Order: sequence, then structure tokens, then C-alpha cells
Amino acid sequence: MILTVTLNTALDITYRVRSLRPHASHRVSEVTERPGGKGVNVARVLATLGHDVTVTGFTGGATGRVVQERLAAVPGVVDALVPLSGPTRRTIAVVDERTGDTTQLNEPGPAVAPAEWSAFQEAYEDLLPAASAVALCGSLPPGVPVGAYAGLVRTARAFGIPVLLDTSGEPLRRGVAARPDIIKPNADELAELTGSHEPLRATQDARRRGAGAVVASLGPEGLLAVTREGRWRATPPASTRGNPTGAGDSVVAGLLSGLVEQLPWPDRLARAIALSTATVSAPVAGEFDRGVYEGLLGRVTVSGEVSAA
Repeated sequence: MILTVTLNTALDITYRVRSLRPHASHRVSEVTERPGGKGVNVARVLATLGHDVTVTGFTGGATGRVVQERLAAVPGVVDALVPLSGPTRRTIAVVDERTGDTTQLNEPGPAVAPAEWSAFQEAYEDLLPAASAVALCGSLPPGVPVGAYAGLVRTARAFGIPVLLDTSGEPLRRGVAARPDIIKPNADELAELTGSHEPLRATQDARRRGAGAVVASLGPEGLLAVTREGRWRATPPASTRGNPTGAGDSVVAGLLSGLVEQLPWPDRLARAIALSTATVSAPVAGEFDRGVYEGLLGRVTVSGEVSAA
């Protein structure tokens, strides 16, 4: 079982409009709702790839009940979310059908009381013995300590379970120091962590800070990975327009599935790129187009070098 942690779960709502214009009223042509938050998106992709996944984090209020109802309908995903007194947040994606561009609105999330945080930590530790890998994903809701991910990394490592960390800012800086097996920052998050805007230098610096491997997401330029085994660059065959919501989460799913399947790094990166591109091509946030994924998998360019033993 792969365990994904989403401390700031969400109900992802996608609106489609003919053309998005500031200061104007819009007629929505289609509305879709999906359980969301980064770790939930990761879990959905992992389950589609055939992995058994358990989702934990927080859920609360009427929105939280909708999230759990929708999550129950996802084959291969087990709900282990911890109840919260405040309501689960919503995220709104507005897709402009004319341009294909997406505008994203993200609510901050409910406040977490100290007793609720303690209850989550107990639930997390109870789930770890059955886990083959852990993904710690997304922002921290109000009330959760800024060093929360560092503590969760250390707990998983104490059980001998590999951890992938995907967050930003101070939670990322503290989390890296706890030595996760993989981190997946985007270019802005990597620059904030290291102070460098040169991707290779920044990725190497991030690894020196404690991560076993750093996979930097560089948008249309693909992925740059610096690991114990070597360093690689993976690029998609062509740029894709569409809804980018969940594309980074699909990268995480590709890396994590490759980890538990013990694939070599070039194969993990090719899978991650193909999944990410297929997610942008999908009409709904947090889904991926399987046909696009399968068509791309053998066309991703991966170049690099293996470290000397």
C-alpha cells in the first residue's frame, strides 16, 4: 500500500466558460467536482496505475462529506481521513474554452486545533506499518506547526519507509533537513529554497541540504533530477495547452510508483513526464488522459549520466 498525506484536502470544482473576461458575468457551460488536494490527486493517479493507495489528512464540514462521498467512488483508494471541526476548503478552476487557459482560485483551508493535530499524528503512525512508501503533499492548513512535514518525514524514516515530500516555503526548508528520500520542487520553490535561479546548481544545493534525490519540475522544459545514482534531464516531446491543475501531482505519482516498482531513474522520469502531460490534456482537474499517457510514454527524451560507484 502507498500512503498519501494531504493535510489541506479540498473539493476541486472546475467551471468551463466560453471566454473568461475580467469585470464581466459569465455563463458556465459545465461544472465538475472531484475530491482534491495534492495527495488526493496523487492517490487517484496511483490507483489508475494499479496501485493500492490509502489517503489520509483532514476532512470536515459539508464540503468534507462531499469529498469523502466522491472518494468512496474511486477504485483502489482507501479513505483514512481524520475528522476536523472546520469545513474542508474548495478550489475553483475556471477554464477558458476559447484559449484553453485556466484561472485557479484556492481557499486557505480550515484551522486545525492542537488536539486534532495530535489525533492525525496517531492515525498516521498507525498506518505506516502497512505502507511501502509515503507521499507528503501540499500546503499546511492554519494551526499545523510549520515543522510538521519534518516530523512526519522522521516518523516514516523510523519505520524504514521511503518518503517523497512535495511542498514549498518554510515547510519545505525544514522538511528537507529531515532527509526525505525525494523532494519535487518546481522552479520557483527551488529558487526560494536555495537562493539560486540556475536549475542545476539549485538542484544540487537542495540535495546537499538533506534530500536523497531532488526532482525539479521546470514546466515546459520538463524535469531535472539529481540523485545518488546520477543526474538526468527529461523533456516532453511537445508542449501541451490545457488545465495544469494536478500536473505536478501526476509527476509525484509517476516518481512514487516507479520507486515502489524499483524502476531505474530514467524510466521513473519518463513515466512522470508522460503522466504530467496527459493530466494537462485531460478536461477535468486531477485526472489524466490514458490514451495521451500511453502514446507519450515511449517518446519522452531522457538524457543524463550515472554516478560512479
